Amino acid sequence: MGGILKLAYKLLVNDRAKFLTLLVGISFAVFLMIMMMSMFAGVLNRASATVINIGADIWVMDPSVQTVANTIGLPGYVLDATRSIPGVKFAVPLFSGGALVKLGNGTYQAVNVVGLDDTSLFGRPRMLEGSIQDIFAENSFIVLHDSEFHKFGDPKIGTTFELNDHRGKIVGIAETTSSSLFGVPTLYTTYYRAIQYIPNPRFTISYVLVEPKTPADIPLIKQQVKALGYLALTREEFQQRISDFYMYQTGIGMNILLMTGISFIVGLSISGQTFYTFILENLDKFGALKAIGTSSRVLIFMILFQASFTALTGYGLGVGLCTLSTTLAKMRLPDYASRITYPSLLLALVMVTIIAAFSSYIGVRKVLRIEPFDIFRG
Repeated sequence: MGGILKLAYKLLVNDRAKFLTLLVGISFAVFLMIMMMSMFAGVLNRASATVINIGADIWVMDPSVQTVANTIGLPGYVLDATRSIPGVKFAVPLFSGGALVKLGNGTYQAVNVVGLDDTSLFGRPRMLEGSIQDIFAENSFIVLHDSEFHKFGDPKIGTTFELNDHRGKIVGIAETTSSSLFGVPTLYTTYYRAIQYIPNPRFTISYVLVEPKTPADIPLIKQQVKALGYLALTREEFQQRISDFYMYQTGIGMNILLMTGISFIVGLSISGQTFYTFILENLDKFGALKAIGTSSRVLIFMILFQASFTALTGYGLGVGLCTLSTTLAKMRLPDYASRITYPSLLLALVMVTIIAAFSSYIGVRKVLRIEPFDIFRG
């Protein structure tokens, strides 16, 4: 069998032009498929940036909330009622809203302001410079050092700005797990300072963050919050809710699906046509093998090996090209949202397997129909 595989390999790479055409077609298709899915995964990850960075186990919100950016204020009694639920270790308010600040150079910049509970500072970021305790000083804010950091003028500790005619001062710089999707810097401050500095409607609580005593208490907490007329979601459920919104209620999901499908069709058509041409040009060789007693089973195995070898090689090249392109893009473009995930790689592998199966089917049909007599007569 080793000799048969070696022969199949030599037949495959003998015509370098067609072999390279097969590799390029499959590699390009894999590259496009993974790039599209990775970009979508990056968008979804950044859309949930606030949820990821805060890290609360349970989020209590208005049932109409679809994304973390579109908040609907909660009345104060929701916070008190949540704290009284059995199984709740603690519950704190969170403010999340947008604002327009005036930087020191006179330019204006949109920002996202997160107001942490004044008592516990639950959800606070990890500090790179400064101390988290400095957030209690007058006019104090902490800025996240993410991909949007430079839009705030690359601030340092002591940098001042204006927010709705209030003076603000950067007292710390913090790191972040995920950058924002909407291209604006993020500022952290205390809850009461946030609602004083930013105009708000009657209800100022954006979310109630809940820490359960044990994971077993989560279903009871969700049930009790639902009885109040509100919605309690775990961190994973809230992220999935945000992903579903962007996937099904915006054009992003459909556009990515179409581009992925087009990439698959391109790879399928190029590989199928090129592999069929390869079989036609080597039909005499397959006929000769059949004439000397090679069984149809062995010939099928040879074709499957050739198609699988080409598909897997093209898959590896496509993944490598996508990884290289994503890495270079992130180095040059901090705002570039792309995230290569295992599901994306697995889905691309499944599609490549389908391409290999289709190419093999075309080749097998042609080879099995040949008669050695016709080959030698020609």
